[in-house]
Amino acid sequence: MELKKLKYDLTVCKVKEITPEDMRGELCFVGKTDEELSLVCMTEHVPEDTIEREDGWKGFRIQGVLDFSLIGILAPIATILADHKIGIFAVSTFNTDYILVKKENFDAAAAALIEAGYTVV
Repeated sequence: MELKKLKYDLTVCKVKEITPEDMRGELCFVGKTDEELSLVCMTEHVPEDTIEREDGWKGFRIQGVLDFSLIGILAPIATILADHKIGIFAVSTFNTDYILVKKENFDAAAAALIEAGYTVV
């Protein structure tokens, strides 16, 4: 399986609202529950009125379109990284999954995944 390194820094935010302006950039994820509204975006595009933010994330994209019938895509990756004491923040789209790790763990995460047989580009 091939993982692509994302070239930009990411931030996880808690926000009051999402505007079209907040959706700019190559990557943006929105999560809404009855308790909160969260935004994952490129650090350079964090909204000014953010309630809370956690900077310093980098990401990997699982390359290709993943069929919904596929089972166990994220679990082995999470296990490999957990075995190396690297926490993850995972998000998914219709097509694929993204694995975010703290910036200071990014190179170690890539090395651990390569050692486990993944291709990281």
